Amino acid sequence: MGPAMNAVRSRTSRKQRRAAIAAMCLFILAVAILLYVQIYRRGGEPTPYDAVEAGHMATQPQGDSHDGRPTNRLIHETSPYLLQHAHNPVNWYAWGPEALAQAKREDKPIFLSIGYSTCYWCHVMERECFERQEVADILNKYFIAIKVDREERPDIDEQYMIATQLITRRGGWPNSLWLTPDGRPWMAGTYYPREQFIDLLTQLADMWRTRRAEVEQRADQLAEAIRQVGSGAGVEVGLPVNQDLLDQAVASLQQAFDATNGGFGRAPKFPPHGPLRLLVHQFGRSEDPELLKIITRTLDAMATGGVRDHIGGGFHRYATDDHWLVPHFEKMLYDNAQLMRAYTDGFLLTGDRRYRQAVEDIFAWVDREMTDPGGGFHSAIDAGAVGEEGRFYVWRYDEVLEVLGKQDGKSFAEAYGLRKGGNFQEEATGRKTGANIVHLPGPAQPEAGLKAMRDKLLAVRNRRRHPHKDDKVLAGWNGLMIAGLAYAGGQLDEPRYTRAAARAAEFILDNMMTKEGGLLRSYRAGQAKLPGYLDDHAFLAEGLLELHEATGERRWLDAARRLADTILSDFEDQRAGGFFFATADHEDLLLRSKNIMGGGNTPSGNGVAVLVLLRLGRLTGQDKYVQAARRALASLSGVMWRSPRGAESLLLAAAVDLESAAEVIEASGPADSDARQVLGPVTVDLFASRLQVRAGQTFYVAVVLEIADGWHIYGPNPGVDFVVPTTISLVPNAAVTAGDIVLPASRPLADPVLGETVEIYEGQIQLLIPLTVNPDAASGPATLQLHLVTQACDEAQCLAPQTATLQLTLDIDPDAPRELTRYPSIFDSLGVGR
Repeated sequence: MGPAMNAVRSRTSRKQRRAAIAAMCLFILAVAILLYVQIYRRGGEPTPYDAVEAGHMATQPQGDSHDGRPTNRLIHETSPYLLQHAHNPVNWYAWGPEALAQAKREDKPIFLSIGYSTCYWCHVMERECFERQEVADILNKYFIAIKVDREERPDIDEQYMIATQLITRRGGWPNSLWLTPDGRPWMAGTYYPREQFIDLLTQLADMWRTRRAEVEQRADQLAEAIRQVGSGAGVEVGLPVNQDLLDQAVASLQQAFDATNGGFGRAPKFPPHGPLRLLVHQFGRSEDPELLKIITRTLDAMATGGVRDHIGGGFHRYATDDHWLVPHFEKMLYDNAQLMRAYTDGFLLTGDRRYRQAVEDIFAWVDREMTDPGGGFHSAIDAGAVGEEGRFYVWRYDEVLEVLGKQDGKSFAEAYGLRKGGNFQEEATGRKTGANIVHLPGPAQPEAGLKAMRDKLLAVRNRRRHPHKDDKVLAGWNGLMIAGLAYAGGQLDEPRYTRAAARAAEFILDNMMTKEGGLLRSYRAGQAKLPGYLDDHAFLAEGLLELHEATGERRWLDAARRLADTILSDFEDQRAGGFFFATADHEDLLLRSKNIMGGGNTPSGNGVAVLVLLRLGRLTGQDKYVQAARRALASLSGVMWRSPRGAESLLLAAAVDLESAAEVIEASGPADSDARQVLGPVTVDLFASRLQVRAGQTFYVAVVLEIADGWHIYGPNPGVDFVVPTTISLVPNAAVTAGDIVLPASRPLADPVLGETVEIYEGQIQLLIPLTVNPDAASGPATLQLHLVTQACDEAQCLAPQTATLQLTLDIDPDAPRELTRYPSIFDSLGVGR
């Protein structure tokens, strides 16, 4: 039972562990497609909040960093994340043709590691694995190792995060994958401690050599699953975009609301940017006090919790607990950009000065720590070095008394919840540190005298070793901050905010555009690079439109319009509607997705693009913007119905469109239609001549179809069998019977594509349906449904046939008035007026 036996046991244990890992790999690969079916086809796809740093589910690693300073190819990159790994002994490549060609030339699998420079658990895995020569030896011998900065290449990040979520049913960073030389994934995970990583690398290298055919088969299956997920396969299109959709989304948020702690769901809790913006908009329409309660409770919880940096301003990335006390200490530009708007809205809705102060504190932090000398905004600040997470931000009780003096120190400690024994447990280990997170235990506004104390503490904190800052300038994230600053500056009459927004916009337009006018994504060290994605164009365009509204300067509107025109020409899915994440001439990856739900905690690029196009349509009078927006909403309607949580940007765009459509109807005469649906380029409105009717009475329904310029639909007798005629029918019911439907005359069109003459409708058409209440119909409410089926085509394509379901509720009352009282201009024009 001595050392020899222990050594035998150790060897046996390692063999068993490696065998178990191999079996696990095969099992995981075998069920990848099944997981795809379970997660995505049942409507439970991961939301932007599901992918967090991988360490939340990892054990704390052991060991120290390697001290050597070798240099690899990453030394030539500008990405702060890639440069952090430039002195690893691993022979890293950046993603690109050189790395992929080398993998094919040597017939080696690729090890792909995706992260970002302020990712704490990425640093942990670097120290634990990539700085170790024993790990580097295995990677260099058996794999081609590639590093990707997810913030520079969100397209690569998205497709391979799908792979990790399919295989593991969760995601996070660092994202670790094993690929075939042509980029098809066959194994994936997140953070790995060193010994487990070494075992896994050894087993996967062996699988590549001895089970190649099986690996190739699994890679094919997983690549196809990624394509289906990324393309939105199985998601319905052309569903109604109406008030019922918005009501369902709001109800979903109300159900998920944490009334005790604020926010939605359980920890980890991210600032809920999308839900807050949607609820603010809906409260403006309904003035429902329950919605205002959700908004203010959530704003209060974040503003008083440790997720806010009470000393230096701004907010951390998320809370690791339900109470918003313990933050994950990263600070992201995109979070604070969206919180500028949220707290501005909170102040506008309530007049609460605490919200106004939160806006000012965000600005102070951005201006002091996040602004590039040229005017752009840097990306993020790290949580801290490995083993020092949060140390820059927390305070020991005695330290505060030493800085502020005994009396002021005790006052500050009482106001901000500081304890002698500390209130902070380390995120990774749960170990008590004796330190304190500054927070407000109660909702009361701290006394004005405390500001001087906070300033003293900030001066002392600034002498500490600062966490790493990622100083690259990203076009899209800058667009979000430009929008937040311009919106707050205009609404709060604060020119400092607006000037900062304008300076950043000028920086991007001067330094991050190609000679041909194309937008580039990333800028650092005097170099702008990488073609901009949909998010970059949409987020920046929205920021420029906010600047235009705040300043009245035409140059911002013109610049936004140029970006919008690029969105239409380079990103729109001309066949199905909606917008791709990358242009058609971008790098050929496994899929060309639309990244519908957004990434991280940023808005959906499709949702913001629709908002931009609707706004431009109103500002310029150009219908092409509105029609493209409505095509996108129709195309993505199934996503909004199926997954309202995570689709809030799209839902907000739908709400704005419905609201603007109602305003147009009001301006043209009637106050509102009784029902409306948007079927891509066709907008359908229903008007009833009466809502109060008597048994035996006849009344009328008009259905008005507005067909976008350049589009047509087919008449009831189109003349060929392979297109879908426009039809409308009343769903059978016990209360009402339909008479003969009056359809307008169609016109012939010699269709060059079909080679036939067909009957079509263009522009605006009106259908009239006489309805008679059955003599024996019971008194009380009666709900009617009409189904309209149509197919829209233009010169280049035909969309899939779509059905609008228009619902109307009548009040059957023996004392109902006899005269027609509703929409007289419409029914007079149809010959059935008074």
